[in-house]
Amino acid sequence: MPGRWRGLLLIAALAVIWGSNFACIKVALDVFTPAQLTFGRMLLGALVLCGVLGLGSVLAPQRRGLPNDPGSWVHLAIAALIANALPYLLFALAETRVDSSVAGAVSAITPLWTLALAAALRQGEPVTARRVAGFLLGLLGCLVLLAPWNAGAVDPFGVLACLVAALCYAVSFVYMARYLTPRALTPMALSAAQLIAATGWTLLVLAFHPGPPPSTARIDPWLAMIVLGVVGTGIAYVINYALIRAEGASGASVVIYLITVVSIALGAVLLGEPLTVNLLVGTLVILVGVVLSRDQAALSRAKSAGPRPGR
Repeated sequence: MPGRWRGLLLIAALAVIWGSNFACIKVALDVFTPAQLTFGRMLLGALVLCGVLGLGSVLAPQRRGLPNDPGSWVHLAIAALIANALPYLLFALAETRVDSSVAGAVSAITPLWTLALAAALRQGEPVTARRVAGFLLGLLGCLVLLAPWNAGAVDPFGVLACLVAALCYAVSFVYMARYLTPRALTPMALSAAQLIAATGWTLLVLAFHPGPPPSTARIDPWLAMIVLGVVGTGIAYVINYALIRAEGASGASVVIYLITVVSIALGAVLLGEPLTVNLLVGTLVILVGVVLSRDQAALSRAKSAGPRPGR
């Protein structure tokens, strides 16, 4: 397949997978608690990546597998908490209060949090009027989504959970860039180890809040959880690395904008969620803010910071 078409296919596949994660979360929450769902997707994703990593070790024995030093695992455990366990749990909690399309729309603010945090820590490009305007537009878009002036406004706690989840992603980018990316480990090994650690975190949550056993009367929530873990959490990482290799940082960044569009479309078509004016306008304002605040250097840093945690 020609390189151009291969890149487009990877972009489309990743956008559909990560964009559909929000709808899968909503469906799975019909029988699973947020903690149960988060543990299930972490475990399934870890199994997929460990399988891929094991196959890679067989085909190329010279490649390194999972890290074997305690220092790497300490940093991986911290990264797993802020990049996987906590934001995934927050998105699941949020979708008990808001539509999947709203969660998908708010997640688009992640690049703005990343640039704001990098600027605050003086690890990025100088703060410019363009970037400030982009960040403020992103916050304005979230305010439009909330629509506090409407009687039937979106649940503020649900949106707040999504905003904090997006902030967790931003913190994880900075943390992984400093403590994990410089280590002599492949991105696939880092991701597999990170999901193993995230599974441990979510298992700890389940130990204290197990919740009622999930019902087996319906199969669609179980299928949604399996798809979310195997495809949306595991296979998506593999596609993400293939996309970055094929298209580079700037090409892979297109997925950021498509995820939101896919999540809103699937929420409306599959789940019957309303396409309100506030949702459409707020999403558009957030995406314009993201476009304003990003440049080639920022894109390269975002990708070099390590594996994207996914959605």
